[in-house]
Amino acid sequence: MNAAPGEAGRFFELCRAHSLKITPQRTAIYSLLGNCRDHPSADQVYRLIKREFPNISFETVNRTLLTFASIGLISIVESTSGVRRFDPDMKSHHHMHCIRCGRIFDFQHEGYDALEVPGQLNEEFSVLSKRVVLHVICPFCLQPGAAVTAEGVVA
Repeated sequence: MNAAPGEAGRFFELCRAHSLKITPQRTAIYSLLGNCRDHPSADQVYRLIKREFPNISFETVNRTLLTFASIGLISIVESTSGVRRFDPDMKSHHHMHCIRCGRIFDFQHEGYDALEVPGQLNEEFSVLSKRVVLHVICPFCLQPGAAVTAEGVVA
């Protein structure tokens, strides 16, 4: 497993706490996510993990990602494209979404971390986390002549 020290322990701890078998496929998917910084979709994870596990199905990958999200190993990222994306970074951070290519960029900002949830919302809801999302045009898309491929990659 190529996860950073502590992340592997967290993976094993949460799997055990939720009675999830620690399979080679689950371990590989979590490790792959730990090495991603681009908030991959289930399809992207599937295409990458299929190299190591050629018989794995898309449904297995998708269910594994949703299970990881439900137990707090990863989070599901809000997306303007309608494609569900996944974020292995569970530390407090915020996102910038490029409205042209669909890339999602992480950033830190103490001021956003300190934003208070309005009192009425705290009375009506159980707020579990908060994240600020900025819609931007990224530096890649701002380059003259930049073209976006079907996969959302700037060519």
